[in-house]
Amino acid sequence: MPLTPLDIHNKEFNKGFRGYDEDEVNEFLDQIIKDFEMAIREKKELESKVNDLKEKLTHFENIEETMNKSILIAQEAAEEVRRSAQKEAKLIIKEAEKNADRIINEALSKSRRIAMDIEELKKQSKVFRTRFQMLIEAQLDLLKNDDWDHLLEYDVEPIYNEAEESKV
Repeated sequence: MPLTPLDIHNKEFNKGFRGYDEDEVNEFLDQIIKDFEMAIREKKELESKVNDLKEKLTHFENIEETMNKSILIAQEAAEEVRRSAQKEAKLIIKEAEKNADRIINEALSKSRRIAMDIEELKKQSKVFRTRFQMLIEAQLDLLKNDDWDHLLEYDVEPIYNEAEESKV
């Protein structure tokens, strides 16, 4: 068991014939008691500081552990967001490709219909042109007909009504 300042203070020495000077020994023991008490106080203060630091260290270790867990959770969440974004991007691309194919197919179908309509209009314009040409040729034939010449040979005398004569 370690000595305490009280043990040092209460220590009694046997007196011998030519022993040490009692005042000098007592003075030295008082100095030892003061130093020993100061060392014990410092030890207690240091122990208290060590305990405080241990508590703080435990607290900070807990914070570190919590932060590490939070970082892991954040990384997992970021990875999940990235995977989700990639999935969504693939779906958007797939949908866009599908829409593009549909639009292209509709455009091709429409262009085929327009081409067929153009061909039909060409045929109709040929028929119209042919008929119109035939009509004009028939009219020209009528104009070239000799019947017109016979009409010019007729003499027509003016016939007046009596009523018209009175006006004149």
